[in-house]
Amino acid sequence: MGTPVDAVESRRSPFYAAQAALGATFMEEAGWVWTNGFGDLDREYRAVREDLGVWDVSPLNKWDVRGREALRAAERLHSNDVRHLKTGQVRYGAFCDEQGRMIDDGTVFKLEDDHAWLMTNGREHDAHFSEVTRGLNATIEYIGPQLPHLGLQGPRSREALAAVCSVDLRRLPYFHFVPGPVRVGGVPCWVSRTGFGGELGYELFCRPEDAPALWDVVVSRCRATPFGVEAIEILRIEAGLVILDYDYEPHQRTPYDLSFDRFVALGRSDFLGATPLTAIAASPPRRFKTLVLESDQLPEYGARVSRDGRPIGTLTSPTRSPRFGMIGLAVLDAADAQDGRPVEVAVGERWVPARVATLPIYDPEKQRPRA
Repeated sequence: MGTPVDAVESRRSPFYAAQAALGATFMEEAGWVWTNGFGDLDREYRAVREDLGVWDVSPLNKWDVRGREALRAAERLHSNDVRHLKTGQVRYGAFCDEQGRMIDDGTVFKLEDDHAWLMTNGREHDAHFSEVTRGLNATIEYIGPQLPHLGLQGPRSREALAAVCSVDLRRLPYFHFVPGPVRVGGVPCWVSRTGFGGELGYELFCRPEDAPALWDVVVSRCRATPFGVEAIEILRIEAGLVILDYDYEPHQRTPYDLSFDRFVALGRSDFLGATPLTAIAASPPRRFKTLVLESDQLPEYGARVSRDGRPIGTLTSPTRSPRFGMIGLAVLDAADAQDGRPVEVAVGERWVPARVATLPIYDPEKQRPRA
């Protein structure tokens, strides 16, 4: 994924220097410098699954929505039920075009009735956001560089964060956040019970000038193990989590192709693309699944999937999982997406056996992040 960081001019997060001092390697993706890893992939992976890991998620793009109709603007853009959000609540879902095809996926954070944050993978949404919300009393401003943040992920995250946090985290439900700044080890930041890895976790948002101090608190006092994109790629594929430009391209797939059914609030939200999606919802033609491969060679992203010589889909994201072996995420024809069904995946010039498995393959009921 990505290209070497020294090949391009990219934006560095305020956590860059602290990570470089620990020997991190970096990569460029969509104009930002992402942390690739710290030289011990197995240790980084195990930290998240068994203990506590921290990664720099500052390159996630962020937008500030303000005005009397701020939540109405967010509702037009987002497929989930934004209208009924309470202050301090978060919703995940899709951002769609007029045809109901995804241009991105991400979250809406409600800070007040007239204030929300949007978080997206991609950056180039200014024109789309402006056009879709035209006529509403709301402004949308890109604030990515102004709101760096860390993902604190792992079964020890609540215990570790509670020891340095000024609020009682036991009262913070899943997919909620504290809408006003709190103190984490004395550092002002916003705390959210969200994450990207399939574990109990939190996200910490701060101002750029406070980033070095926040990193020190999390690594030194919480004893979190830093990790990067190499580990996240395994973690998120195990957890069935998608990434733009890998699992789908803008304007190519509907939310139902990625099995986003529960994130599409038809009848409860007047979002762009709702009408065409209504016709698809009853019988989606494609489904998103995990594949388990019988192969010692990693397939390419976008590898072909077939059954009895007939093309049935695409392996969007492959990985070597310490728990499950060679696995991948795949968009499959609905008729061939039943758990246990044998299929074949193209690996180089040959086809290897695989079987359809549940999505996600790790913690299918999502009990760990909800713990």
